Amino acid sequence: MTTPPNSPATQDRWSPRLWGTLLVLCAAMFLDALDVSMVGVALPSIATDLGLSTATLQWIVSGYILGYGGLLLLGGRAADLLGRRRVFLIALGVFALASLLGGLVDSGPLLIASRFIKGLSAAFTAPAGLSIITTTFKEGPQRNRALSIYTTCAATGFSMGLVLSGLLTELSWRWTMLLPAPIALIALAFALKLIPHSAREEGRGGYDLPGAVTGTAAMLLLVFTVVQAPEAGWGSARTLLSFLATAALLAAFVTIERRSASPLVRLGVLRSGSQVRAQLGAAAFFGSYVAFQFIVTQYMQSLLGWSALQTALAFLPAGLLVALSSTKIGGIVDRFGTPRVIAVGFTLLVVGYALFLRVSLTPQYAAVILPSMLLLGAACALVFPSLNIQATNGVADEEQGMVSGLLNTSVQVGGALFLAVVTAVITADGAGGGSPQAVLDSYRPGLAVVTVIALAGLLITLPGLRTRQRQESLVVAKSAEAPAAAETPASAEEPVGARD
Repeated sequence: MTTPPNSPATQDRWSPRLWGTLLVLCAAMFLDALDVSMVGVALPSIATDLGLSTATLQWIVSGYILGYGGLLLLGGRAADLLGRRRVFLIALGVFALASLLGGLVDSGPLLIASRFIKGLSAAFTAPAGLSIITTTFKEGPQRNRALSIYTTCAATGFSMGLVLSGLLTELSWRWTMLLPAPIALIALAFALKLIPHSAREEGRGGYDLPGAVTGTAAMLLLVFTVVQAPEAGWGSARTLLSFLATAALLAAFVTIERRSASPLVRLGVLRSGSQVRAQLGAAAFFGSYVAFQFIVTQYMQSLLGWSALQTALAFLPAGLLVALSSTKIGGIVDRFGTPRVIAVGFTLLVVGYALFLRVSLTPQYAAVILPSMLLLGAACALVFPSLNIQATNGVADEEQGMVSGLLNTSVQVGGALFLAVVTAVITADGAGGGSPQAVLDSYRPGLAVVTVIALAGLLITLPGLRTRQRQESLVVAKSAEAPAAAETPASAEEPVGARD
């Protein structure tokens, strides 16, 4: 939570080495996000080249999500226990090798295995990278600035993945798999020189292996069940039994964490309302956007007849808006606080999704598509950095990896869960056949669900506005007696709950 006074990150001007460290971490986060979105446009080419069925093809996407979402909690705690630098470097190296493997394989199972390994490595680089930032940069304006740049790179990577995939697939789908490998290796070379060493956490009662096993198993089974539910049926015995087993594992995990001397996740952090709102908001934000992107990609290619590149370019304005705003969001959060910024962002998200409900079989780019993309780009620029800032503020250095893993787990599980729900809604309404108008009509309930998810994210945020208003009133009331109270960071909403 505190940075040593002599740290370069406490100064207003960052050294070239500090900038280099941040850029290396941004490169890794960019690759993680890029890999989530880039494979989508290439799937038809992969299916043709490798002779894969639709059921097998979905695992090229789901395999990555399974490894990423299922192991994030373990990845975050490993960064705290084993050293953030060590975990980040090893995982980034594995990511590069898995990328190389994915571009060279000639069978579906091997490609799926490489995607799972990439997701697994991202589950370690993401929380390690975020915790390196939060332990290097002092809480307040410095950290807010760093996190706004870092998370903007993630959002940009996710948006640009579609564009790059559209371009590379014109050559070969293998280039979409191979592209991350050289970038990861270059980032690794710079990381070895720039990322500061971090000490292993000692004397805290071991590694909580029972918690690691039950927590990881619960997350893996949850993501697997959600991904498979649309195919198996949400009400099928298989799906219901899987959810029941997930609940049992989660109950066992909570029991173990409450009794462990060195828990994988200290449950006391969830006593903080700001922490809970950040976690739920992250799930709603990413889940709604992933589902929206899925629907819009199908709409543009299947109904409008647009090419993969045209579809990718349609998303480009949102990505550009996010990229151009990277240096501004930290200052906005400093001035207005995370609750207000998140609330405004979710409002833009709701309006952008609702506006897209007006689409028809005739392209309406200037009137509907472009305004929606601009609204969503502005929303992403505001919401994602602010959620990261809110989740990591007030957390001790030795728990930054744990909280980072928890936040990334919320993001990935939210993406898998809400995408599966929206897919089920579309399928139930007959998206598989009928006239083009019937297919479009089947998309509208899915878009409505996406809008409702974003609205839920907005409602989750609103209690934080009241909390901040009460805090500001207290600061004003005490300012005459205790001027130091006015030094409370604008981004801080409330402290994290006491240690269990």
